[in-house]
Amino acid sequence: MNHHTAKILYVDDEAMSLKYFERLVSPLAPVLTASSVEAGKAVLAQHADEIAVLVSDQRMPGAYGNELLRHAHDHYPHIVRMLTTAYSELGEAIEAINSGHIYRYITKPWDLESLRADLKNALELAALRRERDALLREKLMVQQEQLLAARVTQMVVACAGFVRPDHAGRLDGFLRAAAQAGCRPPRIDWRTTDHADLMQAETARSIAIGTELQAWGRWFAEQGTARPPLAVLDEALAGAAEIHEGRLIVRERTPLVWPLEAPTAEPVTPAATAWLAWLLWTDGSAALQPHGDGRWLVVPAPLPGPGSLRTDWMAAAIERLGQDAAPRG
Repeated sequence: MNHHTAKILYVDDEAMSLKYFERLVSPLAPVLTASSVEAGKAVLAQHADEIAVLVSDQRMPGAYGNELLRHAHDHYPHIVRMLTTAYSELGEAIEAINSGHIYRYITKPWDLESLRADLKNALELAALRRERDALLREKLMVQQEQLLAARVTQMVVACAGFVRPDHAGRLDGFLRAAAQAGCRPPRIDWRTTDHADLMQAETARSIAIGTELQAWGRWFAEQGTARPPLAVLDEALAGAAEIHEGRLIVRERTPLVWPLEAPTAEPVTPAATAWLAWLLWTDGSAALQPHGDGRWLVVPAPLPGPGSLRTDWMAAAIERLGQDAAPRG
C-alpha cells in the first residue's frame, strides 16, 4: 500500500455523519465506512492491508468506539487510530490516548481545516510506519539468513569435534538435501532476546546437537552392518518415515531441515538429529526425490571421492541455502 492508495475507515452509527465525513475527506483519500463496531471489525478483516487510518465515533449503540480501536490496536497495529467524540466525552478520549489505543482525538462538531490537517498527518504517520516496518522486515531477513549461515559453520565444527574427520562429504550431502527440502532461515524473536543472548543460546544448541550426534554414533555402531541402512534410518526417524516396496519415504520435511531451521529455543532431541546422524555414520550417502504431498523419497547416492569435494564446499552450501531457502517474513 502506498500513500496514494491508502484508505481511511470511518465508523459511526449516524448515516448523515458517514456521508458528511466521506464528502469532506474523500479529496484527501478514499473513504470506507461502517455503521457499528461489528461492521467496522468486518471491514478491517477484509481491507486491513488497504486501510491506513481508522476514525471511529465513540458513542454508538452496543459497543463503544474505543472497543474497536483496541481491537485494531491488537490486530492491525500498522493502522493509525483516531477517535471522534463530543466535547462532553473528552475524558474517554484522553483515556484512550493514555492507554495507547489512539493517535489523537477529533472533537465534534468538526472544523473542516483541522479535520483535514489531522487526517493528513495521520496518513503521513501511517506511511512512515509502513516504511519502518518494511525496513525492519528486511533487517530481520538479513539477520535470519546470517543465523542460517552461522549454523552451517557451527555444524561443521560440531561434526569435526564430535563425529569423524571425514565428515565433509557427508555433511555436504545433508546440506544439499536441506536446500532441496526448502530449508528456511530460523525465526528470531528480537522482542524477547538480544544478540548476546542469542549467541549464547546458539552455542549451547550447537553443543547439544554435537552430543546427540555422538550418541547416535554409538547407536549406529551397535546396529552393525547386518541390517539394511534404510531400515536403520526408518527406526531412527521414529515414525516420521515408512518403508514401501523397499524404498524409504520420509513423510514430512522437519527431520530433513530441523538442525538448520528450528527456533533457537526448541529443544534438541534424538529424532530431530536422526537424519543428519544417519548421513554422517552410514556407509555411502543418500539424496532426496520429491514424492508428492510433501513427502520425500530417500535414494542412494555416492559419497564424494577423496579430493573430489570442492575446497569451498561449505561456502557453496551456504550460498545454495541462501538461494533456495524460502525466507520468513
